[in-house]
Amino acid sequence: MDPLSRSVDRALDALAVDRAAPVLVACSGGPDSAALAHIAMALARAGRLGPVTLCHVDHQLRPGSAREAELVARLAAAGGADMIAETVAVDLRAGSLEAAARKARYAALERAAAGAGAAAILTGHTRSDQAETVLMRLVTGTGLTGLAGVRRRRGRIARPLLHASRADTAAYCARHHIEVASDPMNDDPRFLRVQARTTWLPALARGNPRVEEALASIAEIAAAIEPAIDYAAAALARAARREDGAWDAAALRAAPGPVRAAALSRAAIEAGGAALGRRHQRALAALVAGPPAGSRRLDLPGLVAWREYDHLRLEPAAGAAPPPPPLRVSGPDAPYEVRPWRPGDRMRPVRLRGRSRKLSDLFTDARVPRRLRAGARVVVRARDGQIEWAEHIGPAFGSAAVVTLTPEEPVATNKNR
Repeated sequence: MDPLSRSVDRALDALAVDRAAPVLVACSGGPDSAALAHIAMALARAGRLGPVTLCHVDHQLRPGSAREAELVARLAAAGGADMIAETVAVDLRAGSLEAAARKARYAALERAAAGAGAAAILTGHTRSDQAETVLMRLVTGTGLTGLAGVRRRRGRIARPLLHASRADTAAYCARHHIEVASDPMNDDPRFLRVQARTTWLPALARGNPRVEEALASIAEIAAAIEPAIDYAAAALARAARREDGAWDAAALRAAPGPVRAAALSRAAIEAGGAALGRRHQRALAALVAGPPAGSRRLDLPGLVAWREYDHLRLEPAAGAAPPPPPLRVSGPDAPYEVRPWRPGDRMRPVRLRGRSRKLSDLFTDARVPRRLRAGARVVVRARDGQIEWAEHIGPAFGSAAVVTLTPEEPVATNKNR
């Protein structure tokens, strides 16, 4: 067996690819994917892999791209495999051209795999691709997730060539006389990946001839660390999450930064927001690290983060807050009036046993978040305006008023009359 075939055969086991199930091989017709397709078809003929279907995706981004589908069809026919040709429309408004093409391509591969009943989709990403990815992310800025680069397995996608270089696949195609296509976009210096391949990596290789292996090793280390951080983040969530959905800021501050960032990123998505980028992660960490006094707000993608004393709360940003439940008031000093509290309001709470204090100071003493103070209501006697009850504080000392949210649910009565 060819050395590259043997290494792919071993990689399929490491990637937990079901040997009996059908597989789809993404094949552009280039050397990497053509080598993988040729190996997969040989393994299928030897009974070491399930039925193989090649899938070519035409992005329609340059003239003559449809001819590559004919090359893949000839490769499939020679190897005894089926072939699916997909044509996609790339949304050029959605970010970079490379990202938009990748999104369209993987959507097409998933559709083809579903149609073929494939349990796995094999792609021809190599160690050279991995090194370029890590280098690009280092240059443009990234965290641990970015450094993990191209994943060996994600869902149905499996990449059994990540241990091999681009030179290995080119040599395989030459040994087996495989006709391959050449994509001129791979030589276009406008693309960052082409710059990494043709300029940055050769420059780095002059200092370290094995720079490709070194960069790929960084990706392996980062990918191995990431599950440990996820595990620790889940433990942090169990320890810091309160029953009311808020987070204990002190517990978050005590956690290592990467663990805290992973826990809060997951919490942001669960709360209906978008995944947090580095800038928003840093802003949220700063909010958590601040002193436990008062209330502060931070706007995030699709969310609002509130730091309320030593609690952190994430809430959807869209939509108005639901109206507060209506209050019903009864008692011997009726009639009563329900109104919003005003600056300068004073009351005599039960805990002060008749001593008067500003309501704003009572809110501060009770650590009532600012977002809740704004809509707080008070119940006053109509005849003289005396406050009998205040939201978040409770009844006044000596008050006989009974305040209810519904007729069945009393929220404040006073036994100290």
